[in-house]
Amino acid sequence: MINRYEVLIMLSVLLFSMGLAGVMIRRNLLVVIMSLEIMLNAVVLSFVAAAANSQSLHGAAMTFFIYVAATCEIALAMAIVVLLVKRRGSLDMSVEQELKG
Repeated sequence: MINRYEVLIMLSVLLFSMGLAGVMIRRNLLVVIMSLEIMLNAVVLSFVAAAANSQSLHGAAMTFFIYVAATCEIALAMAIVVLLVKRRGSLDMSVEQELKG
């Protein structure tokens, strides 16, 4: 019998794989950023599942810190996206090859 913890971990793995596929396949910068957010949410889900399974608050604390880091990451990413759209007029990542240095 599959318990609730295993279902949440399987869902977390599925979400993480979908996000990883989005990062690897897509070329649109906004879709890549959204895929990264899906991956972060999968990690948060796994922490919450582990915390619920162990009856501790460590997963909730890690969830808080991950969401704080994700908020900072999305604020910086959106600023970069706006800057690139103003300069290049495109969200295609292949246009930005010169940024790789």
